[in-house]
Amino acid sequence: MNVRARNELGDNVATKARILDAAERLFADKGFDATSLRTITAAAAVNLAAVNYHFGSKIGLLEEVFRRRVEPLNAERLRQLDMLDEAAGSGAASVAAILRTFIEPALQVSQDPARGGMVFMRLLGRSYVEPNEHLRRFMPGLYQDIKLRYGEALGAALPQLGAEDLYWRMHFVIGTIAYAMAGTDALHLLAACPYCDPDDVDGMTERLVEFLSAGMKAEKPA
Repeated sequence: MNVRARNELGDNVATKARILDAAERLFADKGFDATSLRTITAAAAVNLAAVNYHFGSKIGLLEEVFRRRVEPLNAERLRQLDMLDEAAGSGAASVAAILRTFIEPALQVSQDPARGGMVFMRLLGRSYVEPNEHLRRFMPGLYQDIKLRYGEALGAALPQLGAEDLYWRMHFVIGTIAYAMAGTDALHLLAACPYCDPDDVDGMTERLVEFLSAGMKAEKPA
């Protein structure tokens, strides 16, 4: 590759990243439907042709904003889960250990601006509550492997649970973690609580693991 080609490639990569960063921030602040491509191009200092070239459309851009953050996060979760399975051998890993591989990577992302940080966490929170039909169809595909692998791991650790109870409890786990990631600003509202430090990732991880493990293992009422 000659110098000119390398420079053009570098410019394309930088332009694409600038568009993604601007879109991520604006989608998080204003919402999906309220953010126009014109607003994104102005914030990224590019023209509309650049968005169409790299992403094809606003929908394509929206998908890539999520894909670039969620796919590496889920890959790290599965890497840690694979290591846990290998260490467990023929037995089942503990519920707490399984949940830790799911929780810790996400909270680490929330504290790392290079991987999206709290901007992406706010955006992820919006994806759960905003009535955007395309996102409702698109997002489950990003988590399909995660759903299957963690369902298998937690099912092996909790053989007494039927499939219905297992997946309801997993649903509540995901909701709690989503709030912990996207809603850490709420902890600042607890001004009377001197114990809650939203920047203490290790402490939050351990408290979430303890709390959610108890919920996953709780006996059903008679």
